[in-house]
Amino acid sequence: MQQKLFYILFIFASVISYGQVNLFMESDKTDYNGKDIVNLTIILELNGVDLEPQTRFQLPDLSKFTIIGSGSVTNTVIDPATNTLITQKVTRIALEPKKKGKVKIGSVLVTVNNKIYKTEPFDVNIKDIIEKRSLATNMASEMYLNMEIEDREVYQDQPTIAVLRVYSKNMDNFRKVKDVRLPHQDNINVHAISMSKSEIDPSGAGNMASQTLAVFMVFPNEAGYVEVSSVSASVSSYANKNKIVSNKVKLNVKKLPEGSPECFKNAVGNFSVNVYNASKDKIEVEKPIHVIVKVSGEGNLPDMYIPKILASPDYEVFSPKITSKVAPGTTGMKGEMFANYVLIPKKSGAISIQTEQFAFFDPASREYVDLGQETLALNAFSHDQILESRTTVEKVNEYTNTLLETVNTPVLKTTTFKVKEKSKFHWNILLTNIAILVGLFLVYLLFKTWQKKRALVRETASPKPLGSVAETEKEIRETLKTDINDYFSYLENLKDNGDYPKFFDTLEEMDLEVRNQYFKSSSEEFRTFLESHKGSSVAEEYRNLLQRIQMEKYSPLKSAEGMDELLKAVVNLYSRISK
Repeated sequence: MQQKLFYILFIFASVISYGQVNLFMESDKTDYNGKDIVNLTIILELNGVDLEPQTRFQLPDLSKFTIIGSGSVTNTVIDPATNTLITQKVTRIALEPKKKGKVKIGSVLVTVNNKIYKTEPFDVNIKDIIEKRSLATNMASEMYLNMEIEDREVYQDQPTIAVLRVYSKNMDNFRKVKDVRLPHQDNINVHAISMSKSEIDPSGAGNMASQTLAVFMVFPNEAGYVEVSSVSASVSSYANKNKIVSNKVKLNVKKLPEGSPECFKNAVGNFSVNVYNASKDKIEVEKPIHVIVKVSGEGNLPDMYIPKILASPDYEVFSPKITSKVAPGTTGMKGEMFANYVLIPKKSGAISIQTEQFAFFDPASREYVDLGQETLALNAFSHDQILESRTTVEKVNEYTNTLLETVNTPVLKTTTFKVKEKSKFHWNILLTNIAILVGLFLVYLLFKTWQKKRALVRETASPKPLGSVAETEKEIRETLKTDINDYFSYLENLKDNGDYPKFFDTLEEMDLEVRNQYFKSSSEEFRTFLESHKGSSVAEEYRNLLQRIQMEKYSPLKSAEGMDELLKAVVNLYSRISK
């Protein structure tokens, strides 16, 4: 009899252990401050193969909290001692309390095999809750600011939209609100969408009218719980000036998924990269060119890292000048970012310019996209190759430009008629040049005729000895010579005033005047002349100075120290050449 009773108890114990369901909920602690997050953990444990949940977790009334994040995970193991399948489902919910005091959290319900299971309710104590609005002392009952962010669960560097509204019982107060200041903090980037006031909505919360003051995007740049600081505004009246601040909002910022490419930095959105040469002329060795790296798309465009141009022995690259053309979009800031690089080719022939590898995270597909490298193929020419490739029309244009620069007068600034190099032939340009030459020739004939008439009226003067060819050349050179010190003083004033474009234009004008003293129209001819008469060291110093002037002229960033050193080098060299 005792043996039979033992078998019966054993069978009942097996049945109970075979189909056991455990459901419970707990919080991480019982007492919370106003800034703390209430973390709830719900665990459903099923011991048996025939147990299956028929419904999801039915949460209790959480209206006294704001749900800012949730997540679930399911684990399945086999108990080796009893050979029983154990399924465990864990759900975590992050809550932000709205009110202080003792708050009761009700039961969680779930149905398993047509049977309802529930957890035991419990209380949590909320102390020193931060109110949703902070009011000016003398206007606490009249108006307040409220910052609203609907999507509080985003990825790192993914934007969320924030709306700032002001509420007031007196509509006359809305015109007094000015100087809205958006939050500034290290763990978020804020970009304004609209800072203009909307129409007044008379049907606001609590019988108070409302008005939208600002709409802006918030880009959290770190994972975890990120708190967006309050937005402030001033309320001005005839008597005094008050300051009101809005509530703070906490965001649940999800960390970006693992498996990112090595070249990924912080680009989140959808982008494309393009590299192109902004210079229109032929590429010449040792002459600067502009290469643009353009990143276009939508996302955290103003705050992301733009891929750089890799260094190479084939060219010299300088720090870029960053410009942007962005506007608010639907999923971030939309537009284009430009990195303007100044490059100087070091060799002739084919040159390959490569950028860094670039990758971004697309929140829509939740995947990383690796765009790789962008390559720009260029072909550089030497100075002799540039001269040989010019057509007859281009040579005529060059000679015409040289003549216009040489005979420039204060009455007619003929340098404005300089002909730019074009890729195709234009008859209008050629006819204009011919007309200018014919006009100059007629002016010359009229001038000679006037001189002859004047010579007939004057008394015949005694002839002056002509002298030798060397003396005549020296006399002409002294006539054409310009006081170089006037240029030095003018350049010093331009440098001190920071007028760098006029500074470099004056340098070119001074160089032209000095070359005209020796009847040399181009810098190459003048350098050959210096090598023959002044020595190879002076000619090399002249070539290096011209190259340095070009580098400083096209450099996006100019320092006062660098301009001082450049002016000293110019004064030193041109003082010796002009003697």
